[in-house]
Amino acid sequence: MDIGKKQQLKVTRRVDFGLYLTDTDGNEVLLPKNQIHEDVSVDDTLSVFVYRDSHDRPIATLKEPRMTLGKIGRCKVVEVGRIGAFLDWGLEKDLLLPFKEMTTSLTQGMEIPVALYVDKSNRLCATMKLYRYLDTASGIAKGDNVTGTVYEISDDFGAFVAIDDKYQGLIPRREMVSTLHVLDVVKARVTAVKSDGKIDLSLKEPAHIQMDIDADRLIKLMRASGGRLDFNDKASPEVIGKATDMSKNEFKRAVGRLLKLRLIEIRKDSIILIKEP
Repeated sequence: MDIGKKQQLKVTRRVDFGLYLTDTDGNEVLLPKNQIHEDVSVDDTLSVFVYRDSHDRPIATLKEPRMTLGKIGRCKVVEVGRIGAFLDWGLEKDLLLPFKEMTTSLTQGMEIPVALYVDKSNRLCATMKLYRYLDTASGIAKGDNVTGTVYEISDDFGAFVAIDDKYQGLIPRREMVSTLHVLDVVKARVTAVKSDGKIDLSLKEPAHIQMDIDADRLIKLMRASGGRLDFNDKASPEVIGKATDMSKNEFKRAVGRLLKLRLIEIRKDSIILIKEP
């Protein structure tokens, strides 16, 4: 019997506590009495979801789970216990999300995207590690604006995003204009759809728009610091990034924009705001 999937099963016998359903290989599973409609009869075919009950026995249900095996759905955290979090996924028995499958700490009431998998003990569990369960691009093109949920953050690569809880997206570290956290919902711009269908994203506007945004940010920083920055475009990328949240190239483009407008003056070790825009 396929655990974690919806399937068409035949009603073969009725008992006091429910109906037994059978697949084409002769495997039986119980549909409990509280799940049965009055008009169901032996030899009828029912579409059911098969999972395991609290005693680890296969059980059928007519209810719709939030997701099926290998798919992604959103579930609410019921509680966080000793071995992991328990999720409401639409069925009588809550679904376990083991600690090792979490990508951030959770609290009761949070709604999170998870995928359904079978563990080594043949039990259904949830995982927040969505990469292998997400599809590649379908109908998404460079320049599109999309919405997604950050599900994992890598120091090496950046922020992994589930676009519409369906597609694989990555915000490379160079495109992260602010600190992101797992479960943040982001609106991003598609900068590339690779040959394998994976999607690169940016939180920044196109360069000509971003330059004006960055220039405005520099003016605000100078106003807040008495009309000056205590470094100039010769400073290290680390100094610039820490002070402005920009890359060195972005900083230099913004400075160039302000110079062209004759709003600033670059000195040996600083930049001075000489005129208000």
